[in-house]
Amino acid sequence: MPIAGKLEEIVVVPDGVNVSKEGRDIKISGPNGAIERKLEDTRISIDIKDGELYLFTKLPSKREKALLGTYASHLRNMVAGVQSDFTYKLKIVYSHFPMKVRADGKNIFIENFIGEEKARKAKVVGDTKVNIQGDLITLSGPNKENVGQTAANLEQATKIKKVDSRVFQDGVYIIEKAGNPIR
Repeated sequence: MPIAGKLEEIVVVPDGVNVSKEGRDIKISGPNGAIERKLEDTRISIDIKDGELYLFTKLPSKREKALLGTYASHLRNMVAGVQSDFTYKLKIVYSHFPMKVRADGKNIFIENFIGEEKARKAKVVGDTKVNIQGDLITLSGPNKENVGQTAANLEQATKIKKVDSRVFQDGVYIIEKAGNPIR
């Protein structure tokens, strides 16, 4: 059932950030780099006016209303990312077998995880930077989705199967997202 009228969202673009649109492709660039994304759904219209992004839909249903909010959130994250990096911190936890974690190009290798001989591998997505110091891993980059997916890949790579997880609590766990500790 459509909601009467027109819904719109405004994404403010600060000074020093450039936005360009070509068809359904949006490119946002700033001092920290450039991010490009294709927003494919044609029910949401996107215009650039006076240095701001206007997203709107006519006669929206619940689905279009949700999609409008999602697109606005993606664009706000892109604007924030080209200004400064998103950062995730992960902790390496082991009690039984000392684990070694190393980054090599587009992969992170977890060696000696719960005594396994073969190293486990997690993929680094996009241009995410990896910094390993002791038992802390810091992931950072301008694209929030890439940094978050890399962190998720690390957690998934150290998922324990066929042993009691109450006894073997070894793994790599997200402890902080962009300055906000996980509780």
